Amino acid sequence: MALFLILAPFATFATLMLLTTVKISLAASALVALGLVLRDMVEGRSIKMLPIGALVIFTSLAGYHFIAAAEMSPTSVRLAVDGSVLAIALVSIAIRLPFTIQHAREVVDAETAKLPHFMRTNYILTWVWSAAFVLMLLADMVTIYLPSTPLWVCAAIAFAARNTATYFTKWYPKHVRAGIAASANAAAA
Repeated sequence: MALFLILAPFATFATLMLLTTVKISLAASALVALGLVLRDMVEGRSIKMLPIGALVIFTSLAGYHFIAAAEMSPTSVRLAVDGSVLAIALVSIAIRLPFTIQHAREVVDAETAKLPHFMRTNYILTWVWSAAFVLMLLADMVTIYLPSTPLWVCAAIAFAARNTATYFTKWYPKHVRAGIAASANAAAA
């Protein structure tokens, strides 16, 4: 459920881009991102990098589309969104605060959050998401530079990248915990 909420602004954007205008898609996604930020504030949680980044991305792009005389093409908007999300992920790694760690700290105890494998796991998860964002960005670029490519191919690449990263995010921490437990059991025996 938490992973769905984290990705909700982006899912809103992707879904509405298929159904309505760029302006409405961006405005609705900005509102969803604002809702996530406000939810964290009301519940006393830390403000997280990805929801605040989504709020900035979608608000900026929506503002541009409501003010500017010329709109960006839907593909250019997707390129801007995917490129911005990739930038957030890479900056989070560069500043030694992988964006996944903010969410992970809320579901583990304080002792687990201090362990070296916890930080390593979050770096790996953030790199996996960065790779997914690169694939989504490449799919957007294919639609721009190879317009004869069927749109479903690019959509399938983006869908597969996002779903693979989501699956890995659910699986990998369990895998790490199982490995640690097996090592502890082996050491005890």
